[in-house]
Amino acid sequence: MEKHAVTEDLNQQESSSPGATEPIMEDSSVKKTFWQKQREPGRPLPIIAAALLAIAIGLAVSTQTEVPDAAVEITGIIGNLWLRALRATVLPLIVTAMILAIQNIKAISGGKGGKLARWTIGWYLGTTVIAIVHSCLLTGLVWGPMMRNTADPDYVDEEAEEPLTVSQAVVQIFYSFIPNNIVGAFANEQLLSVLITAVVLGFMLPAKSSIMKAVVEIDKIVTTVITWLIQMAPIGVFFLIMPNLFRLDITTIGYNLGILIGGTLTSIFLHLLIVLPVLFFLFARKNPFTYWIKCSPAWLTAWGSASSAATLPVTLKCVRARGVPETVGKFSIPLGCLINMDGTAIYFPMVVVFLAETQGITLTPAQYVIVCLLSTLSSIAATPIPSSSLVLTVMIANAVNVPMSDMYGIVVAIDWFLDRFRTALNVSGDMFAAPCVQKLTGITHEDDMRPGIIIDADAWHRGEQAAEAPVASHNGVTEAHHDNSHRV
Repeated sequence: MEKHAVTEDLNQQESSSPGATEPIMEDSSVKKTFWQKQREPGRPLPIIAAALLAIAIGLAVSTQTEVPDAAVEITGIIGNLWLRALRATVLPLIVTAMILAIQNIKAISGGKGGKLARWTIGWYLGTTVIAIVHSCLLTGLVWGPMMRNTADPDYVDEEAEEPLTVSQAVVQIFYSFIPNNIVGAFANEQLLSVLITAVVLGFMLPAKSSIMKAVVEIDKIVTTVITWLIQMAPIGVFFLIMPNLFRLDITTIGYNLGILIGGTLTSIFLHLLIVLPVLFFLFARKNPFTYWIKCSPAWLTAWGSASSAATLPVTLKCVRARGVPETVGKFSIPLGCLINMDGTAIYFPMVVVFLAETQGITLTPAQYVIVCLLSTLSSIAATPIPSSSLVLTVMIANAVNVPMSDMYGIVVAIDWFLDRFRTALNVSGDMFAAPCVQKLTGITHEDDMRPGIIIDADAWHRGEQAAEAPVASHNGVTEAHHDNSHRV
């Protein structure tokens, strides 16, 4: 699970506001059985089992006889319907999620915490852009050319467009920022135009307007639908992979899959062991590797749980033990769960190029620029559901004219594995950010004793302004006057 908005505040108290997004609190006293846990959306075991079963049946059938094209198409109906349903949720998901994300940032960045908010948000967006850029460069120059085309060699795409010149591509990118017909942009799935429009609406809409209440309700509905579709992932994966193996060479699939996994992990470790440590040393003036090793409980928990939100208490404890003031830690770490998605930023270009190259499509430089822009904006609009990157991947691929092929089922089947490394990188990025933000803002432990700003955790989801209130300190522990708030 990539960076999710924090749906639970530290005191586990639900907001009484009718417009707030209600977090689903699990009763820790009731233990779930193994099979009950496997029914939860996004669990890897059912997806792995479905993928292995599909591979076994597909190989057994394809080695015995040649499967007719009609049988392949009929067998793939269920998988394609599942994929079409995922695509149908993209536009409403992006619009509502982006509007709410911008409202959240507006709420957090006001008042006395403005300096802290600006540096924290700027740091997270900066590292995300760096991750996207080096991922696109490595993917375009190294990993993409190594992948093999698995598409039918006799197939010719009659709708394929002629490549644009550099000047045409630049002009087209800028024109796509502002659509001349917003209804047409939605109908034609011009997603960059839709994203920019959603960003503008997010800034302009009042937090307590009736329109925002409607956006919150629509977001709940979309999230429910996507959660159900992710729960159906084992069935969808089975009927995407099995017909694929009826007519594809398993050796070629395995080769491309190895490049996807190896390329993604290489970029993740490059960002984790070189980019973030260099930034940490330049700004915090500390040994990054000593700091990272001492914070190992956090990133190990993240790798094991594949959830940055579930790792939040451990991450907070680790950064406080390393000397980060509570003021900085309680703001930057939860905010990192909302917008810091370096791991996902690295993954998006890799998987889009994987889907393109396996169909014989080579992305142009202009399309890589679009991938970078959409990946950055998508990192802000991440939704608090398991495997939300699967839906966002469809969106980005559509934006650069890469059709969803049967290889998408392979991507879904291995997402659980790469998800753990992405989450570990995301949490590590949060931990590296906290001391750097402390240095940039000049906040010290003495500031923990002063009155500050109460950041209502539930306001992050309903887009309301953070309220200012005095905070008392007792025995070095900050106590807010509201149970469901965080002091900045």
